[in-house]
Amino acid sequence: MIKAVVGANWGDEGKGKITDMLAHDSQYVVRFQGGANAGHTIKNAYGKFALHTLPSGVFNPGVVNCIGNGVALNIPQLMEEYRAIVEAGVPAPKLLVSERAQMVMPYHILFDQYEEERLGGRSFGSTKSGISPFYSDKYAKIGFQVCELFDEARLKDKLAHVLEVKNILLQSLYHKPTLDADEIFAEMMNWKKEIAPFVGNVQKELYEAERNGKTILLEGQLGSLKDPDHGIYPMVTSSSTLAGFGAIGAGVPPYAIKEVITVVKAYSSAVGAGACVSEIFGDEAEQMRRHGGDGGEYGATTGRPRRMGWFDAVATRYGCQVQGTTEVVLTVVDALGYLDELKICTGYEIDGAITKDFPVTPLLEKAKPVYITLPGWKCDISGIKRYEDLPENCKQYIERIEAEIGFPIKMVSNGPAREQIMVKE
Repeated sequence: MIKAVVGANWGDEGKGKITDMLAHDSQYVVRFQGGANAGHTIKNAYGKFALHTLPSGVFNPGVVNCIGNGVALNIPQLMEEYRAIVEAGVPAPKLLVSERAQMVMPYHILFDQYEEERLGGRSFGSTKSGISPFYSDKYAKIGFQVCELFDEARLKDKLAHVLEVKNILLQSLYHKPTLDADEIFAEMMNWKKEIAPFVGNVQKELYEAERNGKTILLEGQLGSLKDPDHGIYPMVTSSSTLAGFGAIGAGVPPYAIKEVITVVKAYSSAVGAGACVSEIFGDEAEQMRRHGGDGGEYGATTGRPRRMGWFDAVATRYGCQVQGTTEVVLTVVDALGYLDELKICTGYEIDGAITKDFPVTPLLEKAKPVYITLPGWKCDISGIKRYEDLPENCKQYIERIEAEIGFPIKMVSNGPAREQIMVKE
């Protein structure tokens, strides 16, 4: 049985917490795309952690945590996270890194920074983690797989050829210092020493695990609206954020993905540029930001304050559709208890016409939200453990969201801890 845990919106929906919870009954947790450009914040008995590369199953003994071939692997970041959780008292997790995963190179991070500087006001709001240059090189066929660390002569020769072009760009386009192949090679040899004990054939491991009836969780990064094909292009990430890509990024059979658990936040939040139709501003946004999440709505990777907005049913419905959602988990409902009333964006007005279909980017940028208003519940619900015990206005809000998006909400999260989640029958 393979399940995918993915996001319906811009990311930051709470996927890490849900994966951490579901990992308790799983044997494998797999990161299948993206890199250290987004974080999953998890709060459990060991403490509070922001994971950027490690799969969110690392807090569950017995779980094999896999880095799939589709990941942009920053080896120093991965090993730093691994050491940090062990030093915090977490038992050393089982980690398996695909020999086919490609590595984020030091120059990928530099080029990400330099390009954002060059673009200035036209920048993409990058986290400057090297992701776009990494995937550009991957598909230009000049990336480096983990397995290449173990053929030193071949690696050294390839690195020299790749840097010939990189150094021309650095000099002519960015007017920056050039790179030294020997220095980068030496750094990569240090990577090899650290990563070698964890490298293996993830595809084979997962294929056999699925055949033997093991439960495998595919852990997505970001959300549907950041997908490069189906999202708010070009203000997207550089790898597919959809559950369907899990088959590619983890190397598992597509027919084996039986459940797509799509995580949805009870309001809108986004980091980075791009359209967010139901966005709110000023004091109203700051108040929601302060109440939101565990310690406020700030990026787990960048620390940037997130953009805030009312729940967007148009975007969420679309996000669930492209994910192939089988069930929804609604998170951070507890953050809204301070409000007298709440709004839900149920449609977009574009050029005088109202639509419930999520549009392409040029139309999206002209869209204005169409709202309905519901009464708030004006109390703290974080201690409530059963869905039926929630205030009526809170249940009304949740059930209206469910009706608008057209997908069943099976779980509701009302706090940051693993235990603060209730089943909605």
